Amino acid sequence: MFMAGYFLVRMGTLLNRDDYLEDGLRQYHGHERFLQDARSNLFYHGWDHLAQNHMSGVFWARGNSWAAYTMARALKEIPVTHPSYMQIHDSLRDQLASLVRLQSEEGLWHTVLNNPESYREASGSAGIAAALIEFDEAIGSPLYRSYIHKSLEGLLKQVSEDGTLLNVSAGTAVMDDEEGYRNVSRRRIQGWGQGLGLAFFAAVMMSEVRPS
Repeated sequence: MFMAGYFLVRMGTLLNRDDYLEDGLRQYHGHERFLQDARSNLFYHGWDHLAQNHMSGVFWARGNSWAAYTMARALKEIPVTHPSYMQIHDSLRDQLASLVRLQSEEGLWHTVLNNPESYREASGSAGIAAALIEFDEAIGSPLYRSYIHKSLEGLLKQVSEDGTLLNVSAGTAVMDDEEGYRNVSRRRIQGWGQGLGLAFFAAVMMSEVRPS
């Protein structure tokens, strides 16, 4: 959804190309069908089509942040009269309602979302918080403002003096189990961490959610 779906949706809108738009929308619907858990509304990290299972069955924070952020951005590109609009809207609405319940006291999210013993991870947290801002703007309501403020306080503490977003997990395959996710290193600067951090802080600067 993040790497190709949004690009196709946006290019379809900009160029008035229905084939691009519809191909992009198929990426969203396929991910919802195979990865979004019907009970928790969180997204699994992986799907094995041969085995017909979710592999390790983990709800990974950064993966959920990519899904949430790009759905929120895509809503601004899709005509509200298009049948896909409400399908994506409702998928995102339900995911965010679950995500805010998992926010830690520090304003961040754990790398395994439903395991508070896993470390709090900054890139996934930034992406989720950015999605909250984008969704509030898409629906025209400050529904998640208190959670966004809490995230801002927490994420500012993760920025070093040189602007690096700290505590960003390294590249993460679909690990064998939760322990694999908990042991992914956070030592080095990562491009996806900087990108999701910039997405969140830029959204804050351009929105009405800044604390007084």
